[in-house]
Amino acid sequence: MLILNVPKEELKKILSVFNREIGRFVFFVFVLFFDSLYFVENIVDTQIVINILMLAGFFKMYFRSTPRVKELMIYAVILGVGGEYLFSRGLNMYTYRLENVPLYVPIGHAALYGRIFMFSKNSTVRKHHKAVEQLFAITIAIFSTIYLMFFADIFGFVMTICVFLLLWKRPKDRLFFYSMYILVAILEIGGTAFGCWKWPNIAFGVFEFLPSNNPPSGISLFYFLLDVSCFFIYTQRHKLSWNRLKNQKRIANL
Repeated sequence: MLILNVPKEELKKILSVFNREIGRFVFFVFVLFFDSLYFVENIVDTQIVINILMLAGFFKMYFRSTPRVKELMIYAVILGVGGEYLFSRGLNMYTYRLENVPLYVPIGHAALYGRIFMFSKNSTVRKHHKAVEQLFAITIAIFSTIYLMFFADIFGFVMTICVFLLLWKRPKDRLFFYSMYILVAILEIGGTAFGCWKWPNIAFGVFEFLPSNNPPSGISLFYFLLDVSCFFIYTQRHKLSWNRLKNQKRIANL
């Protein structure tokens, strides 16, 4: 594996960046316990408190981010709200505990997006991106295969294949999307284990030929729509600078 050839000191830097940018978000998975079925049924409903905490965390991250990340985070919140109501309330792709869309969810999408963006743009991570990408790809393949074999998660496996196919000819996007796949998988496992939301046993509760686990493994495929949409809006708002950047890259490759 390529990751074994990365110098020890630089590997430590990569792990440090991963912990700083992504590990902190993983902590939020444990916060979801306070919106869990167990906590609500035995203690008190604290969804409003979690919404406030997530909002505070969002603004803390927002004001520490670069102008580009700030703008992308705003787009992610707006698109996240629309996407959640479409997929959850409209298409019944999954259902939240109170059959609503908790405020912490679209805000969490933006925080997740920002964290992964900063991780994937780190200079040390970029230097060894092929090694990191290979490690993540192997992890994803093993994870989705286990879900397929032990949980009959055909829906998740099909989505995982779609992820690899979409990135087949997009090597520049692999680091970001592989990182997103792994973080989304951790988030989904925690959220469904606590009962904060649940997935039907077949895709969208409709397609019987696509059995699904709760959660399906490759759900990050739909998060990619969020990223593509945010990036598209950003480039449209900054056409001149974006075209200038593309021209500079084109000239550099000549």
